[in-house]
Amino acid sequence: MESSQPPPPPPGETPPAPSGHNYPLTFSVGYPDRDLNRLTTAFRIFTVIPIAILAATLEGGSYALNVGSYGARYAGGGIGILFISVLLMLLFRKKYPRWWYDWNLQLTRFTNRIGVYLALMDDRYPSTDEEQAVRLDFPYPDAERDLSRGLPLVKWLLAIPHYIVLFFLTIGAVFAAIFAWFAILFTGSYPRSLFEFIEGVIRWHNRVAAYAFLLITDRYPPFSLQP
Repeated sequence: MESSQPPPPPPGETPPAPSGHNYPLTFSVGYPDRDLNRLTTAFRIFTVIPIAILAATLEGGSYALNVGSYGARYAGGGIGILFISVLLMLLFRKKYPRWWYDWNLQLTRFTNRIGVYLALMDDRYPSTDEEQAVRLDFPYPDAERDLSRGLPLVKWLLAIPHYIVLFFLTIGAVFAAIFAWFAILFTGSYPRSLFEFIEGVIRWHNRVAAYAFLLITDRYPPFSLQP
């Protein structure tokens, strides 16, 4: 597999910190060390609608406007994130087709850009192809060597403790985004503590998704908000 270095962050943004957990999925958002657009922030719930509709066409109509949300969107096999088809391929052939991996990676990046935009962490409209402030990556798995044949059948069940914790963390992230909304309107900046908390919650969601639904690793996700 060819390794590629992520592009440098855009000017005015803090580069992502290295991963301390060394988990196969890495996620970070460049902190906007600048004044954010107060007008688009004020009406973010409306400006996100067109790109959310576009995402829904890719997700089979199941795209939800929740920060880092996962669930029903992973149940599909032909539209949205490829889950059932990958599960069956691993179960019977122990293969993870490369183009399926590429599709899951790019779609996960795209939906995360929308989630980050909705959470007010970036005021640039989500791109369908450019990474912008979001840095999300996971390696192409060696299915023969690194992935279990039968474990994908129960990963969603093993991840239940994470679902419970993330339920409460996501509620906290929603309130944090509301507080950030007022802060941006009055000061033009995003409080860094709130930014890092929401970033951590989204990272946690993505790691659970990598394990239970994207099926790119058999390593159990850490219970942590940290990189």
